[in-house]
Amino acid sequence: MSTIDIDRDAAQEAAENELAKTIYPKPSPLDMILDWIEELLYRLTTTASKFPGGWFTVAVLVLLLVVAVVVAVRIARRAMRSSRSGAPALFGDHVLSAAEHRATAQRHAAEEHWAPAIRHRVRAIARQLEENGVLDPVPGRTATELARRAGQALPALAGELSTAAQTFNDVTYGELPGSESQYGMIAALDDQLGRQTSSSHADGDDGSAHQPWAEVR
Repeated sequence: MSTIDIDRDAAQEAAENELAKTIYPKPSPLDMILDWIEELLYRLTTTASKFPGGWFTVAVLVLLLVVAVVVAVRIARRAMRSSRSGAPALFGDHVLSAAEHRATAQRHAAEEHWAPAIRHRVRAIARQLEENGVLDPVPGRTATELARRAGQALPALAGELSTAAQTFNDVTYGELPGSESQYGMIAALDDQLGRQTSSSHADGDDGSAHQPWAEVR
């Protein structure tokens, strides 16, 4: 039987064409990154003796590489989520009153679950402003939009509202755990708004010219 001679270049081209067919799975971006990291680690370990400091230098470089990869993954996840859904909306599918959001926040805070506690306390603020006519209910309103709109109605509290909105975004969008001090700041803002609400109602419905809760339209 006669044999077929194929030179090296032709064989390589044939192999590449075969592997390019759709029946063969292509590596995902994550697989490519992991392969690159594996190759880099291999090169570092095989040339460790050539580095000043030897294995200590290699260990430091590996640690820096791990930190860089973790940071890159987190940034990529945030970017993907941002392009997919935009800024997070304040309210979910379940409609709760300001008092109900506030009670839920307090239960989470008692268990030191600061992220959900912060989310519900900011929602309590937003719902309170809607219930008192300071803001019109707007489906899909974000925390940033809340702070901007409410800050126009209550300029003296614009800074606190902006900080509360940023904290909401951090724990909801940035997946940060939140803290007791952050929750305490938002709870204090909620309480302050509640006191102003009670005071404005005590002035009567005809005192809109002197009351700071006039609705912004």
